[in-house]
Amino acid sequence: MSRYLVDKFLFTVDRDPELVERYREEPRATVDWWEAERAGELLGCTGPERTTWLAFEPAEREALATHDHVALFEMGAHPFLTLTLFIAMFERDHDEPLAYQLAYARALAHLSLPYPDIAT
Repeated sequence: MSRYLVDKFLFTVDRDPELVERYREEPRATVDWWEAERAGELLGCTGPERTTWLAFEPAEREALATHDHVALFEMGAHPFLTLTLFIAMFERDHDEPLAYQLAYARALAHLSLPYPDIAT
């Protein structure tokens, strides 16, 4: 897994309210656009400097495109990045305080220590 690239996606989308909404409404198109247009730019590799390293693995792309935070966590994506972004996208769909955060935790309850390595 290219954890750095996945984490960079989560981080940059979370910091742009327009991208948060775009990712919520059109996740696959947003992932494809970000990978093609922003990944190299954000990492300083454009034009002839582009490499295959600046591409998501198929499993990463699918997990991002389906908002699958469990798969992302299992692959080593940083849990705080997925949590903060997904709160921004999905907390509004829940009536009770912390309802989304509790659902997020329940979805990860089957995992036990040691968790996947999240070091970058």
